[in-house]
Amino acid sequence: MAVVPALDLRPAHNDAQIPHAPANIEAEQALLGCLLYDNAAFERLGDYLQARHFYEPFHSRLYGAIETSVRKGQLAEPILLAEQFSRDPAFEELGGVRYLADLVDRAPPAANAPDYARAIYDLALRRDLIRIGGDIATTASRPDEERSARDQIESAEAQLFQLAESGGTSQGFVPFADALHGAVAMAAEAHARDGGLAGISTGLIDMDRKIGGLHPSDLMILAGRPSMGKSALACNIGFHVARHYAWEPQPDGSRKTVSGGVVAFFSLEMSAEQLAMRLLAEVSGVSGDRLRKGEIDASEFARVREAAMEIQDAPFFIDATGGLSIAKLAARCRRLKRQHGLDLIIVDYLQLITAGDTGGKDANRVQEVSMITQSLKALAKELNVPVLALSQLSRQVENREDKKPQLSDLRESGSIEQDADMVMFVYRESYYLGRAEPREGTPEHLTWQEEMDKVRGMAEVIIGKQRHGPIGTVKLSFNENITKFGNLARDGFYEPH
Repeated sequence: MAVVPALDLRPAHNDAQIPHAPANIEAEQALLGCLLYDNAAFERLGDYLQARHFYEPFHSRLYGAIETSVRKGQLAEPILLAEQFSRDPAFEELGGVRYLADLVDRAPPAANAPDYARAIYDLALRRDLIRIGGDIATTASRPDEERSARDQIESAEAQLFQLAESGGTSQGFVPFADALHGAVAMAAEAHARDGGLAGISTGLIDMDRKIGGLHPSDLMILAGRPSMGKSALACNIGFHVARHYAWEPQPDGSRKTVSGGVVAFFSLEMSAEQLAMRLLAEVSGVSGDRLRKGEIDASEFARVREAAMEIQDAPFFIDATGGLSIAKLAARCRRLKRQHGLDLIIVDYLQLITAGDTGGKDANRVQEVSMITQSLKALAKELNVPVLALSQLSRQVENREDKKPQLSDLRESGSIEQDADMVMFVYRESYYLGRAEPREGTPEHLTWQEEMDKVRGMAEVIIGKQRHGPIGTVKLSFNENITKFGNLARDGFYEPH
């Protein structure tokens, strides 16, 4: 298609400093001509192409005007649009209404509009790549005491990932037949999987039956008072997923997870070594307290060494960075998914994440937590993986006679309860009963001892909210020596975790 003679096109202001910026003015003219000739062609473009993707500044403004008119149900044609640009110097310089008429006269068939749109979008991405590359080079060559090189790398990764995902995250309406096909495929996979789970197995039979496993794109909150065992439970679940990881190759060279999964564990409270010590205690069966103190014999050390050899290759990735911001957490998850795959994210715990600069100086803690939970939910949907975030409970639990937690006990509860797909509470009655021990030798102590015998080694996971199923309580076993939750014995039969 020949260039209209009246044109004297200049680079857009944002691209003026990009050397040899790739662009196709003729493709832009062809697309605009299609849209001016047949407004219905606009509906064929999807919603990924935006005005900013045009290289020529006037074309950008013209596309924006066409889009606005079409979305309002108004006619977008040369005579009507000429009025909007009557005071635009570039419009007059290009030939005014005659330029718009030439675009219509030279317009290719409207059926070709999506092809031109994709070409324009691809070139815009290339210009963005050049711009980001230039920014990286400029920033890296300029010493900055406030931002380390690693911070700059994470910022660059976030920009590149955002660029890679742009145009694909907003899918618009999905035909019901397509959604139905996806739902049937999920049901078929669940039927074929052991236990009939729709999601990833936690390794805890009764919990899996109650929640159907860990579902992709779900934000799940696991809350509890200190010493209830929420970190231990999250660690047990995460490590079970990692130990049972299995995959099969796909025709395109990628890997499809068929069992378990790759786990990202953000331990904002414990160090990586402390977390690894817990896992060693769980797998070896040697008390974690004795492991830390070195009070183990040769046979127990041999068990620890064998356990370490057995689990060292599990895809369980630990990030123990303290005070991690939600933006950095998201960037690291994207990087892990790109490099190794990712099937489950665990955050221990929610209140230790910072909002970073996005929270604003005047944002209070409730607003900050709200932004963090919304970001975690968005991350779960973006990466299509379940996110299990631990949360503290307020002290008001301690002031009640009934210590069992409820939704209102969540700190900054409004945003957490609203954004979460599931809210679970860890509760161990033995913890509270143990702190209320009467004096030995009294009748009260005998009664207390009987009550302790009933609840010792037992724990409850109370499901206070579940979008996909019923609420209720799941009873589990708990071994305090190795901080391990397990399946409670039923009818004399115990299935190990």
